[in-house]
Amino acid sequence: MQFYAHHGCFDTEQKIGTYFTVDVEYTYDATDAVDTDNVDKAVNYAEVYNVIKEQMMIPSHLIENVAYRIKKALLKEFTSISSAKVTVSKLNPPIGGDIEKVSVTL
Repeated sequence: MQFYAHHGCFDTEQKIGTYFTVDVEYTYDATDAVDTDNVDKAVNYAEVYNVIKEQMMIPSHLIENVAYRIKKALLKEFTSISSAKVTVSKLNPPIGGDIEKVSVTL
């Protein structure tokens, strides 16, 4: 997922913003979804996206904080999820070099 958001320690990052990506993996018992082919029995990834988008719109200094909030929100909103892995990446970070991205995984 890609978002334009306002995370960073520098005032410029907080004001202007930049692009971020979020990668999420989660585990849940999908037996009912597999057996019934019914979206109501699955973790709806459109709803997962909305939870992540909501968290991405809250400015933070650290991407660690953003990843933690996303993981916490997913586990709270979707009680069938037993574990989650969240990676937040800042694209083209302003650290004085040619760097594609920096990432944090929780």
